[in-house]
Amino acid sequence: MLETRDILETINMIDNENLDVRTITMGISLLDCIDEDIDKACTKVYDKICRNAKDLVKTGEDIQKEFGIPIIHKRISVTPIGMVAAPCQSKNVVKFAHTLDKAAKELGVNFIGGYSALVQKGFASGDYALIESIPQALSETDFVCSSVNIGSTKAGINMDAVKMMGKVVKQAAEVTADRNCIGAAKLVVFCNAPEDNPFMAGAFHGVGEADTVINVGVSGPGVVRAALAKDGAGKGITEIADMVKKTAFKITRMGQLVAREASKRLCVPFGIVDLSLAPTPAVGDSVAYILEEMGLEVCGCHGTTAALALLNDAVKKGGVMASSHVGGLSGAFIPVSEDAGMIHAATEGYLDITKLESMTAVCSVGLDMIVVPGDITPEVISAIIADEAAIGMVNTKTTAVRLIPAIGKVQAKNLISADCSAEVPLCL
Repeated sequence: MLETRDILETINMIDNENLDVRTITMGISLLDCIDEDIDKACTKVYDKICRNAKDLVKTGEDIQKEFGIPIIHKRISVTPIGMVAAPCQSKNVVKFAHTLDKAAKELGVNFIGGYSALVQKGFASGDYALIESIPQALSETDFVCSSVNIGSTKAGINMDAVKMMGKVVKQAAEVTADRNCIGAAKLVVFCNAPEDNPFMAGAFHGVGEADTVINVGVSGPGVVRAALAKDGAGKGITEIADMVKKTAFKITRMGQLVAREASKRLCVPFGIVDLSLAPTPAVGDSVAYILEEMGLEVCGCHGTTAALALLNDAVKKGGVMASSHVGGLSGAFIPVSEDAGMIHAATEGYLDITKLESMTAVCSVGLDMIVVPGDITPEVISAIIADEAAIGMVNTKTTAVRLIPAIGKVQAKNLISADCSAEVPLCL
């Protein structure tokens, strides 16, 4: 039986604390679209995506209206295109990117992920061509996101792929320099990539997944911060952890409600709920500010990694208590240029890439949305990727790198002007 207090609490979370369902992501297998003729394969891919996801956007909008829960994005993830392209006699793999983009525009979704390759143990047929095509694909499309898994705990790290990805990240930024280097922002390099991640840019539909599934990503850093600000003063570490778990429980239950409703209406199996504290620049919607509510003087000072470890652990445990379908990344994200508190900490010199790297050993992902100087070399990017992959491989966790070389941007101290009105911290 729902109590009035619980209902009012949820309404307050949505209205004042930035609680939202960040994404409903439909995962679609393209294994039955494989064909030696690349044009026939692209036609099959387009038809299957449009057939399966034709009601995705409308369903998300209907659920939002009926339940009053903000659903920010409707997205699609597909089987890694490196696999789909493998038997094609033509190696003009960019045709698949155009096909994905065309389908995304037809359906009205926000992003489509899966222009990806899994090369942790070596390059299969199609992988090499796909990786080389990534900069062109991201520059010629609007909604396509790309990822490459270059390592795993079991297989180790593919250092040849690491070398390639340093060049690809730099090229992706260069060919989209006139659009604030957006190509690099839509490209993630993984170690231990999850197959059911609903968040972009790293989402793809794993080969072990069902033909079509619904995965939901829910986020609420502002809710956690508000709970700690209200009742956390003077509390010990154990009490703070319990508060985070209880808050994560409530957030996850809301996500599961939306996921089950979407699954029922679309007649598609429910996959997972990913509870990730994914910050936005909105006031109060910051992971850094949660850490400061826990007692840190400023994000980036000594104790930051320990506080983040506690937060990540409590979020995961609270989510698991709420649902048996928790998956994806689930935990705390630290995307510097999307988190108001981290932007402040980096601007003031408290947070740099070395500290961020140590934090990735305990957060749910890795070095995410980090702006680096435009003159960074591909070799340095590869070295950063290798370091991050080593952390993931040794610790049996997902790590990732999403660096944005700021090609042609004005640099002043530790800031980069992205345009005439915005500045983001430079973290290298």
